[in-house]
Amino acid sequence: MKKHWDSVDEILDFAIKREEEAAAFYTNLAARVDKPWMQRVFEEFADEEKQHKAKLVAVKSGASFQPSKERVLDLKIADYLVSVTPTDDMSYQDALVVAMKKEKAAFKLYNDLASSTEDENVKTTFLALAQEEARHKLRFEVEYDDLLSDN
Repeated sequence: MKKHWDSVDEILDFAIKREEEAAAFYTNLAARVDKPWMQRVFEEFADEEKQHKAKLVAVKSGASFQPSKERVLDLKIADYLVSVTPTDDMSYQDALVVAMKKEKAAFKLYNDLASSTEDENVKTTFLALAQEEARHKLRFEVEYDDLLSDN
């Protein structure tokens, strides 16, 4: 990530590009798994990343976006897992690990982007998106924990 941005639009364009990449990542992950219910989970996440992009585009046009007052729990499961490389025949457990790591990185990215701007609206937007990414990570962590509990 760049250390110095020339404009707020440049920061927003960077974030928009990351959301496009995240949507493509989840769409690709959905295509790699063989269970229809797994495909739906990852397609839903692709849709959420597309919604994030739409929010960023709206902010770029002058809209504002506020974070929720509710704090998101962090189970920190992703902190203790080894990274997994996506494959066509990966297990659901491995797919969850990939997704948790991806959401953790997105959370960190938005926090870093928030600290890189003086524009309060953009800063608030990035903090709100960081919170949403933390919520995504939590959903994957809970699913991972439930999966291990069932075995």
